[in-house]
Amino acid sequence: MAITSEQEWAERAAAFLKHKLREAEVTYAELAKRLKKHGLKETEASITNKLKRGTFPATFFLACLAALELDGVALEEI
Repeated sequence: MAITSEQEWAERAAAFLKHKLREAEVTYAELAKRLKKHGLKETEASITNKLKRGTFPATFFLACLAALELDGVALEEI
C-alpha cells in the first residue's frame, strides 16, 4: 500500500518508533537518557508529546534509531 500523504508518513513513523520501543522494552524516560548521549535534550514529556502528535524532525527519528542501537531499517518496516 502506497503512502499518499504527509500525515500518513508522520503516523507511520511514530507507530514505528513506538513499536521499536516496546520491542526493546525501552520507556520514554529511558529513551530520554539514551538520547542525551546522542546530543539531544529530550524529556519523557517531550517524547510523549512528539510521539502522540506524530510530528518530529528527522534528527529526532534518526537519534532514536541510534539510541535503540538499530543497525538498519528497511523502508518496508515503517
